Amino acid sequence: MSTLAKLYAADRWIVLDDVQFARRDYQHRARLADLDEPARQQWLTLPTHLPQGRSTLINQARLVDPQRSRRTVHLLVRQYYGRSPRWRAVSDVLDAVLDTLDTSDRLADVATASTIALLTVLGWSGTVLDSSEIPTRPGRSERLADLAAATGSTHYLCGTGGLRYLDADPFDAHGIPVLPFHTPVDDLLWLWARRASSLWALSAVGPGELASQFAAPRIAPLQSGNERSVS
Repeated sequence: MSTLAKLYAADRWIVLDDVQFARRDYQHRARLADLDEPARQQWLTLPTHLPQGRSTLINQARLVDPQRSRRTVHLLVRQYYGRSPRWRAVSDVLDAVLDTLDTSDRLADVATASTIALLTVLGWSGTVLDSSEIPTRPGRSERLADLAAATGSTHYLCGTGGLRYLDADPFDAHGIPVLPFHTPVDDLLWLWARRASSLWALSAVGPGELASQFAAPRIAPLQSGNERSVS
């Protein structure tokens, strides 16, 4: 949910599809939190084949069995959130993911489609680009700075995790300020923001209230009045 909030606050989302796949990350899995007891959680994992082993890039990763993954996603999401009064909004997101699983075995396609579906139901109207289509330097911070510059972005939104490793010098060289992005810490809804899937929050409060919650940490970046990117 914290990642989705950061994307919602940006004008451009640059999908890092040409970086190494990480098994221990959230690239092929999510935590489904119980609607009434969010501390109770279950992994929803899509078994993924890595053609190049540990060096496989995200855009090279393939689902082992897309139709089996489709059935798992359908059953678990409905089991966890089907009785929510906001099920219609959740169902719109679910349908977009199921449609993608019907036509593609690329993990990147499913991950991107699910995120775009969530952003769309919240009313986000930004643009989405793939980093693999944009030439950059290889360094971690250099790559991010080059992506922001190549897309004409004037600011880069960086979450608390990224701030621990990000080198601001490449951004300074492009004249692009790095804006720290923080989510609320004093609201029950955000207690599970770094662990649970946004589907739980969408089911719990609905798209209107969730969009309002996401707008709160967006106020500071908006004061610049310029284009913000996040990758």
